Amino acid sequence: MHKEYLMGNEAIAIGALAAGVNFAAGYPGTPSTEVLETVAARNPGNVYVEWSVNEKAAMEAAAGASYAGARTLVTMKQVGLNVACDPLMSLEYIGIKGGMVIMTADDPGPISSQTEQDTRTFAMFSKVPVFDPSSVEEAFLMIQEAFDFSEEWKTPVLFRATTRVDHGYESIAVPEPSEYRTHRWEGFMKDASRWVIFPKLSVINHAKIEERNAALSAQLSEYSRNFILPASGTYSTAEAGKRKAVATHGINYTYVCDVFAGADRPEILRVGVPFPFPEQLALTFLRGKDEILCVEELDPVIERGLLHVCGKYHLDVRIRGKLSQDAPLSGENDVDRVGGMLAAFFENNALLAPTPSLPEAPPLPVRPPVLCAGCPHRASFYAVKQAMKGEKTFYGGDIGCYTLGNAQPLDMCDTCLCMGAGINIAQGIGRMEPDTKCFAFVGDSTFFASGITGVINAVYNQADLTLIVLDNSTTAMTGHQPHPGTGRTAMGQLVERVSIEKVLRGIGLTFVETVDPLHLAAAIDTVRRSAAQPGVKAIIFRSPCAAIARSRKRAEVDTDACIGCKKCIRELGCPALIPDGEKATIDTSLCTGCMLCAQICPKNAIALADI
Repeated sequence: MHKEYLMGNEAIAIGALAAGVNFAAGYPGTPSTEVLETVAARNPGNVYVEWSVNEKAAMEAAAGASYAGARTLVTMKQVGLNVACDPLMSLEYIGIKGGMVIMTADDPGPISSQTEQDTRTFAMFSKVPVFDPSSVEEAFLMIQEAFDFSEEWKTPVLFRATTRVDHGYESIAVPEPSEYRTHRWEGFMKDASRWVIFPKLSVINHAKIEERNAALSAQLSEYSRNFILPASGTYSTAEAGKRKAVATHGINYTYVCDVFAGADRPEILRVGVPFPFPEQLALTFLRGKDEILCVEELDPVIERGLLHVCGKYHLDVRIRGKLSQDAPLSGENDVDRVGGMLAAFFENNALLAPTPSLPEAPPLPVRPPVLCAGCPHRASFYAVKQAMKGEKTFYGGDIGCYTLGNAQPLDMCDTCLCMGAGINIAQGIGRMEPDTKCFAFVGDSTFFASGITGVINAVYNQADLTLIVLDNSTTAMTGHQPHPGTGRTAMGQLVERVSIEKVLRGIGLTFVETVDPLHLAAAIDTVRRSAAQPGVKAIIFRSPCAAIARSRKRAEVDTDACIGCKKCIRELGCPALIPDGEKATIDTSLCTGCMLCAQICPKNAIALADI
């Protein structure tokens, strides 16, 4: 054993390796991405690792490996669980053989997601047990227990870590690679009565799942990660203290402990596995209490569980939290917000964080998310915008860096729903408004993940739209992971690239052109020709991500030639372009030398210069 200062996601990955994981698959999405990256980076040489084309594919591939008896890990963010929902719902009815842990990273806030979504609620819906760690060290330990639990009960399990655990850091003791467990699998054993999901089998297995979860509720009341932390000081003796207590979970348990650090503490119920709910432990906790405050994010899962126990056992205990509006209904918690809730509940303002006696700091600058300087997507959006001037248009956006095309001055993202949806939304808009020129933007990674089916639907149903594939040859927003179009796997193997052009032509498109968007005149001409064609057309704007293909040259403004029109600033919104009095200037620390600005300058006042 040795100590390491680890990010939560790194600790989760090392915990999985220590548990003897054999197969790991996932799809990148903040805040989950580093788990699979760490498994790949620290692979002792006997673990298969893949970035799957989407979360559904990852879930199904891992299920197959688990059927063979292998221990499998699947990673995704909370919205990725929606994509993987179809196989997971049936998988719970079928069951597994090798331990299967589905790591989902929830994102309260949300900080980098479309939704605030609570995997604990999904666990109840899917009837799948869920583990909910409260710290980096506990995540490391709990995922090892999750593998054992999954294998013992022949069920997949969810492992729900939120952003503050995923991206928190802690110094913890971890084993040497030579100390990792070795898990051997026997292989897939044919048995149609077990592995083929017929309706009759589903009815039988559904009844078994309900019986199993009832049994698990009793067992989980004894599980070490579900516990009652005793009261201390005045809370353990004063009558008022005995009658009030706190129920919490995950990172919120850490916040509650931080609020009471160095002070008397009430009794605290910490729920480490919220489903199946540890009913007997909750019953022990509730007896003798008048009021309970539930501190949780995002859904009132513990609150509902305690209300159920109170009703079932006829306990006269007031349960307070989100449902009673004693806690915020949405948004991420932190120590200050939790402190405010606890201060109001215990009528003790001493629990509020002290106001620092430091000089008042100036307000932080507003920094909206923007496309990077030199991002080729800016050129792609600009080319389409210029080509379609004066036309009635619709621009379907998507999830990724290109969502930032919605910002001014580009304003090129009319809708953004979920991955791949822009293609189908453009079809719906076009059907209802046939006089509208419809465009759908999708990234290269998203094209493989969920865009192909939308294009097939468009061709089959004779839509009229232009597909714009923004191909920067990576999965940029989540940290430059490979995908089928890059010719590289998660394990570093070089493989044949899947050609987006060939896929589109195979689907039936006849107009498929590839152009570098930084060649502005050619890009604009391609868009105009495409828009004039009927049916489904495709343009692949291919240029490498500016973050991984930086030039040794930068743009420079000739101040004598610059007339101060600021067209470059007004129309592009590139963060490297800034006003300097009446003239434009370029921040050379940001500029990548893409020269898009030079192509729109009416006075040719911008030229390349060596660094």
